[in-house]
Order: sequence, then structure tokens, then C-alpha cells
Amino acid sequence: MPGNKKDTAPIWTDPDEAPELTDDFFARAALKEGERVLRAAQGTLTKRGRPKLENPKRQVTLRLDSDLIDRLRESGPGWQSRINEILKKAV
Repeated sequence: MPGNKKDTAPIWTDPDEAPELTDDFFARAALKEGERVLRAAQGTLTKRGRPKLENPKRQVTLRLDSDLIDRLRESGPGWQSRINEILKKAV
């Protein structure tokens, strides 16, 4: 089974599109001496993706009638969010 390979393609194809590297960027960057980390990165440089929500949604298993699910799916993308809104109003 082939292993996962890191994407080595450049993020910006044109150097003019790259963001400006500010003093704040360097203040938050990790500081290393060889392989030894002298200071870990801070802020947005430490984690990728969305910030953590204060009240995140939880995944549950719910059994619903098939005709209900079919009808909601026919309404297009975002049907699960619409179910959430319908249930909020009902409660």
C-alpha cells in the first residue's frame, strides 16, 4: 500500500501573490538551532484549519423515515444544516 506523500507544490505560483512577511509573523514563528527547538511557534502558525468553536456541534446517530430524508436531500446542499434549523425551531 503506498504511503501518503506530502504535497510539495508551491502554495503561490507567482511570488507577488505571497503575503508580506511582517515583524509579527517572525515574532510568532518557531526558533530553531539545527533540529533543536528554542522557541515553539505561537498563534496561527501552530495549527491549521478552522479555529475551535466555543459551542461545537456534536455528531449523533438518528433514525428518520426514508421519505423525510429523501425530501430534505432533494432540497440541495446544506440539507443537514436545514434539519438542524428545523429541530431548533421545534424545540
